[in-house]
Amino acid sequence: MIRRTFATALAAATMLAAAGAAMAYPDKPVTYIIPFNPGGESDITARLQQPFFEELTGQSLIIKYQAGAGGAQAWSQLNQMSGDGHVIMGTNLPHIILQPLTSNPGYETDDLTNIYMFHYTPDAIIVSKDSQFKTLQDLIDYAKANPGAVTFAGSGTNSANHLALQRFNELAGVTTTYIPFGGTGPSVTALLGGQVMAGMGYSTVAANHADDTRMLAVATEERMALFPDVPTFKELGIDMVSGAYRGIAVPASTPEDIRKELSDIIDRINHDPDFIKRMEEGGFVVTNIGYDQIDAFMAQKKKELSAIAQQMGILKQ
Repeated sequence: MIRRTFATALAAATMLAAAGAAMAYPDKPVTYIIPFNPGGESDITARLQQPFFEELTGQSLIIKYQAGAGGAQAWSQLNQMSGDGHVIMGTNLPHIILQPLTSNPGYETDDLTNIYMFHYTPDAIIVSKDSQFKTLQDLIDYAKANPGAVTFAGSGTNSANHLALQRFNELAGVTTTYIPFGGTGPSVTALLGGQVMAGMGYSTVAANHADDTRMLAVATEERMALFPDVPTFKELGIDMVSGAYRGIAVPASTPEDIRKELSDIIDRINHDPDFIKRMEEGGFVVTNIGYDQIDAFMAQKKKELSAIAQQMGILKQ
């Protein structure tokens, strides 16, 4: 009798363990959708995260691209995708706040379920190595003498790049021409190909194209350790500290426990010393805004960006 009871209990425990293992997350490959073309910061970061995610979870992280409308094409479709936690999507600020404020992109900011914001990239003015502009003052002087003649590449309309250039124009007292591209990758290609005179990009562009570009100024409080010779805008008398945040969202149907598990996985990656080193070498600034903090963070950013959009006169009617 005792043997039979023990055997029954053992069998039940084994079945429960097997059921728990089957329910473990993730239990199959995870698709990571990047809403831009390959080659930009969202893509670079995903590829840096990929091996750490796979080591932690034992599952493949499959990166796919769904570019279009400055990311809106993918974000507007996110909630139609599977909510079992095996589809995740990159999100970008200010894009996901400004797009619904200024147009009708097919989604609202609150439609997106962000579970983590993991890095920040400072805005920067970048030119090709053979550019006539050796310093930021060179560019400003030319722009003042030739209003509208200096063309800037950037990653989309009403993106962080677009806002940064508008802010720069205002503070520097110049008029330049902004040309939006479908992500950082295409905008860098345009810069290196001589289609534009400069780029309003990020420090990461200079880090990844050090042999072909020159960064004239960076929008940080202090000089970056990776670029000790590059002045900040503030040093040059232009009060600009700005950039873009990137994170991960899931379909709204994703259960709460999976949202938290995903956030914890990204948090563990973000605290890995090797990952941090690779990010900093790439010109990224690591941030740790997890699932429990994301709502307050987004509320604050919506308030800030709504005020900027109103000042620029770009709020939709």
